[in-house]
Amino acid sequence: MRRKIPATHTLLCFEAAARHESYTRAAQELALTQSAVSRQVAALEEYLGQALFTRTRHGVALTPRGREYAAQVAERLLALERDTLNAMSTQGTQGAVNLAAVPTFATRWLIPRLPRLQAQHPDIVVHIETRTRPFLFADTGFDAALYAGTAEQVANWAGTQATLLVPEEVLPVCAPGLLAGAARLSPQAIAELPLLQQSTRPFGWSQWFDAMGVSTPHALSGPRYELFSMTATAAIHGLGVALVPRLLIEAELARGDLVVACDQALRGERAYYLVTPLRDEESAALALFRAWLVLGASPARG
Repeated sequence: MRRKIPATHTLLCFEAAARHESYTRAAQELALTQSAVSRQVAALEEYLGQALFTRTRHGVALTPRGREYAAQVAERLLALERDTLNAMSTQGTQGAVNLAAVPTFATRWLIPRLPRLQAQHPDIVVHIETRTRPFLFADTGFDAALYAGTAEQVANWAGTQATLLVPEEVLPVCAPGLLAGAARLSPQAIAELPLLQQSTRPFGWSQWFDAMGVSTPHALSGPRYELFSMTATAAIHGLGVALVPRLLIEAELARGDLVVACDQALRGERAYYLVTPLRDEESAALALFRAWLVLGASPARG
């Protein structure tokens, strides 16, 4: 059955005209004439049976329906472009893994290990975009997600299965100068220092001090940062003590940019998981990627 879809070049003209609200600028972008863009838009309006633009003194403006349709078309053209680039990038390979990942874990933990994957499986390509919250796989082009959360949160992610990768252990770290010559600080001493807060973990310091048996009115005080990479960078520059998962700052600790302020780490309920949709079969690339993560990517295996 023939699909009722306008021609791609017609949609490209409409999307450009809608984005600029100008046939002239759309024509310049697409290397066409203004009349060619106008004809394509007119053909699309006839195809749909409704107006997408209205004429104004300054050119054209989208109708309410035109604005809604433009947003839908732009999203689908972007997805089609991404799929095309993915297909081009995997020529002669076993395939691609389209991965959604929490940003700092992807940057600090996964990407430094990808050369190992490339050495073991040179025919696998991994594409990474950031996501921090659960989503419906059916509404995206993702094959899997690297997710940070509790076992309960993972269990409540509908239509998925999860593989535990790394438990999360947080500990206080700071710039070497903040220790003022001491090898380590007591939890009581840390309570007197500026504390760097993680906006996604607003009670992180409270939980750590509670576990250490220390009462402090300052557990919620201090500047807040959205990402662990921001918190770690602030600590490197001496702004205070950060409570960060050890696995996200391995490089900074090795270089001496950060030092452990107190050896008493807190292993919380959160961990990092590979989450995949429940399907009868998964691609060979994803199966190999999962096996590599479980067997070959842990720090214990070097």
